[in-house]
Amino acid sequence: NLTDDLFEEAIKQYNQKSKIIAEMAYPVIEKVFEESAQKYENIAIPVTDGTKVLNILTNLKKAYETNGKDIILSIEKMITLSIIDNSWKEHLREMDDLKQSVQGAAYEQKDPLLIYKFESFELFRSMLQRVNKEIISFLVKARLPIKDPDQVRAAQTPERTDLSKLNAGRSDIVNKKKKAEPVRVEKKVGRNEPCPCGSGKKYKNCHG
Repeated sequence: NLTDDLFEEAIKQYNQKSKIIAEMAYPVIEKVFEESAQKYENIAIPVTDGTKVLNILTNLKKAYETNGKDIILSIEKMITLSIIDNSWKEHLREMDDLKQSVQGAAYEQKDPLLIYKFESFELFRSMLQRVNKEIISFLVKARLPIKDPDQVRAAQTPERTDLSKLNAGRSDIVNKKKKAEPVRVEKKVGRNEPCPCGSGKKYKNCHG
């Protein structure tokens, strides 16, 4: 019952916040549409969670006709797709690391394929949890950092959504998504090997 009550309250607060965003954005959308509708088909609207600033592409006409409500849908779509895309690429890199680390299982008289199946399932489950958390976190905190119509600009030709390419801060450098480093194989501790700290536990259960 407490979980249901909390969920209902969270949805209520989110819908209220979304309504406020739409109401704040509409005067800007209205002015741009009435003055420059012939110039812009899509526009880029900055949205922030307090840490990162992402440029959300939205159709100017739809945003105008729905009194700004279509902006919320655009925010939800782009944030969700961006985080999924970025997390999936990280997951593939983790799977490559796992593939290398299970090679030593044969020396422990264990089936590398069986270990790979179990560990890969755990990695996938962790990825889903992380994706859900990041999406919800951003959407709950999302707000518009601008009110000046001059800061709304024409959107570039839509490309494949990539969180690492979006503006992730007040500059092009601050808070930008760190690029993944290449896999290093020298002296890499396997997930199922004893932890170097000397605890006697497996690395994955200790400092992994």
